[in-house]
Amino acid sequence: MLRYVCSRFLNSSNEISRLSQTLSKLASYNVANFRNFHREGLFYDDEPFDERRSENGFNRRNRRQQYSDSDTRDYRFKNGYQQSEQNFHKNENSFYQGNFSKSFNRPFAKLQKATFNSDEFQDILKYFYIEHHDVAERPIEEVEAYREKLNISVRGSNVPKPITTFEELCLPETLKQVVIQQGYSEPTPIQAQGWPIALSGRDMVGISQTGSGKTLVFILPAIIHALNQPIMKMGRHECKPQVLVLAPTRELVQQILQVSDRFSQSCQLKTACAYGGASKNYQLRQLKGARICVATPGRLIDFVSEGLVNLNHVTYLVMDEADRMLDMGFEPQIRQIVNQIRPDRQTLMWSATWPREIQNLAEDFLQDYVQVTVGSGELAANPNIQQNFYVVNEIEKEDRIVSLLNELMSQEANKVLVFAQTKRKVDYLGMLLNQKLNHPVMCIHGDVSQNKRDYVLHNFRTKKSSILIATDVAARGLDITDIQHVVNYDLPTNIEDYIHRIGRTARGTCSGEAHSFFSEENAGLAKDLISVLKEANQPINPELFAALEMKHEQRNKYRSNSQSRRWGGFRSRQHVF
Repeated sequence: MLRYVCSRFLNSSNEISRLSQTLSKLASYNVANFRNFHREGLFYDDEPFDERRSENGFNRRNRRQQYSDSDTRDYRFKNGYQQSEQNFHKNENSFYQGNFSKSFNRPFAKLQKATFNSDEFQDILKYFYIEHHDVAERPIEEVEAYREKLNISVRGSNVPKPITTFEELCLPETLKQVVIQQGYSEPTPIQAQGWPIALSGRDMVGISQTGSGKTLVFILPAIIHALNQPIMKMGRHECKPQVLVLAPTRELVQQILQVSDRFSQSCQLKTACAYGGASKNYQLRQLKGARICVATPGRLIDFVSEGLVNLNHVTYLVMDEADRMLDMGFEPQIRQIVNQIRPDRQTLMWSATWPREIQNLAEDFLQDYVQVTVGSGELAANPNIQQNFYVVNEIEKEDRIVSLLNELMSQEANKVLVFAQTKRKVDYLGMLLNQKLNHPVMCIHGDVSQNKRDYVLHNFRTKKSSILIATDVAARGLDITDIQHVVNYDLPTNIEDYIHRIGRTARGTCSGEAHSFFSEENAGLAKDLISVLKEANQPINPELFAALEMKHEQRNKYRSNSQSRRWGGFRSRQHVF
């Protein structure tokens, strides 16, 4: 930097006196403030050098970008953005402490708890449920029999009766036509009981297996909720959503947005999303004027901390895949986001399981809620999925998967989703199968850019590529209804990920097959796999029992050896006197 300053001033004979002044200023600053010198124009002359002057009299090489706080494009001031001194140091004597956001006056991803004055906000309209006369006249005995038949259990006070057909769901005419066009025949169990509760304005916890159609349960009431709220004045560059949906992954955010767009477009209701790995500027342009926002916690906190998104007007909050968000460590971020939302909101929480951590979140965020459980409440596999296991050695896997995929792809209509445990294995399998199969194979994992992810998933949906190899990034949120087969080239390390993987097939009322390669390394998963197969009434490969027995034998042998080593082997010795 000193060489740069010297070369600039020594090129002009009459600038020697300014050099000493500049160096004295430079000595009092830290190197980290080079950007401030650049913006103040300290390293630029008032006039460009004669030998570098262009034809039009402007020096392009030394062009300086102009910074203006009054730029109309900087709309962060609209949402309470407070500009402070742009210095990375807390004070002159302390070095850089922590990572700070663009506002520079508070640590990054640390949001202050919002305070709400009830006089400043209008009352929330929540109750929009119109009970059909057939539902109202249905006796309670018939209602209980219907719930027992579909394995629905409810907990709460004054729970509305479930519906049995779409005709019993009183929707606005525009939304009803879209539902009919989608070709739905009858509501799923979670939809039958969930819609009356959500439209009644009640807080709700929904526990259901993957592929049960729960996205529609909160999207349709969210659209009706937003349409019936008082018209809110919103500036040109402001984002003040009334509906917020939190999801753990990008793919799940995109899937929820696609479902929402099918219904919101007919109502002239704007929806937008925010997730990491994509352009912030593009997402901000889409968020302008949006009344429904679907986001991941990390990217949403970025926008809120920078004053670009205001959550004070959210009256309908959804937390989808709450168990997955807790597994990914999003609980602190979720609590920060909820602290920005009105306490009199309507909140819906969705999860595939009901662990203690989810119960604590429900007690903290929901008021007088209704819990709807479809199934046992424990994570269970879809009984419509036929689960096949092949006990192989690691060396045999490559040949077995080539023969298996050739057999599955003998029918042109098939789509196959292959799971591998690591990114390197995904890339290797993609290269191997592209050489040995006559079908195009595409890959997706965490290191793939968002644009390429969209391209790969689009080709997989449109059957330009019928085989997709992925890590667990596709285990949740990938809603493609016509996946017939799921192949676990590598089994996951826990049973939850296995159930979510095979849940990519048999979406809704469809059926599918899951094929898994079981090797000696997966012996620790044998017990959980056997219990899952028993609960789903699936045949069990006898070799799984053999692997389980071998695991018990190895454990007992290790225990006996450890005990003998602990006592120095004295108990096993025979002393002769």
